[in-house]
Amino acid sequence: MSASEKELIRVEDLHKSFGSLQVLKGVTEHVNHGEVVSVIGPSGGGKSTFLRCLNLLETPTSGKIYFEGTDITDKNVDINLHRQKMGMVFQHFNVFNNLTVGKNVTLAPVLLGKKTQKEADEMMRELLSRVGLADKENQFPKKLSGGQKQRLAIVRALAMEPDVMLFDEPTSALDPEMVGEVLHVIKDLVKTGMTTVIVTHEMGFAREVSDRVFFMDGGVIAEKGTPDEVFNHPQNPRTQEFLSKVLY
Repeated sequence: MSASEKELIRVEDLHKSFGSLQVLKGVTEHVNHGEVVSVIGPSGGGKSTFLRCLNLLETPTSGKIYFEGTDITDKNVDINLHRQKMGMVFQHFNVFNNLTVGKNVTLAPVLLGKKTQKEADEMMRELLSRVGLADKENQFPKKLSGGQKQRLAIVRALAMEPDVMLFDEPTSALDPEMVGEVLHVIKDLVKTGMTTVIVTHEMGFAREVSDRVFFMDGGVIAEKGTPDEVFNHPQNPRTQEFLSKVLY
């Protein structure tokens, strides 16, 4: 497989400004098929903006983003078709509170014609079982804990059978005792070979599951490498300083 065939996502000279505030200052990077990339760094460093640009939830000020070989920043591209292949999980669950757990999962695949209701129901039950929510199918989200809602959000994204999963600090809004249950689901997911990009403050988790780690600071990827390289042998003084504060 050539380098370009291995690449699922390629970002070229990505800039993003909000008014006069420059948040991304020229990021060039790629994510390969089957790769797990964790994005770490201080708040305000550009991590979430970088992630949200990957599926154009944030429109880049300049630069290009290629997904499966297509420049999705091209105005003529139907971004919604590509978004269907990019699962996204946010900090704050984003589940439909007026639908049962089961309907939360089956709505999009059926609505978009990807599955019949019967096929979607079968897949939904299998996915809910995988994340320990099999008994919640007919409940409404208000009855769920934060950790359960986040597991539901993950299942809802997986129901679209995406080619990549994007996680934007998926545990940061959870009570500490619920963090583990969500990280466990993500660990199981990456074991299946799912391409995953995760913005996270959970350093132990990033070290354990990642193929590569990006350290973002000041709108650029200031350092990148394997977990061993970034966590145990950081070269950039900013990485060293950040890790000295967050690793106990």
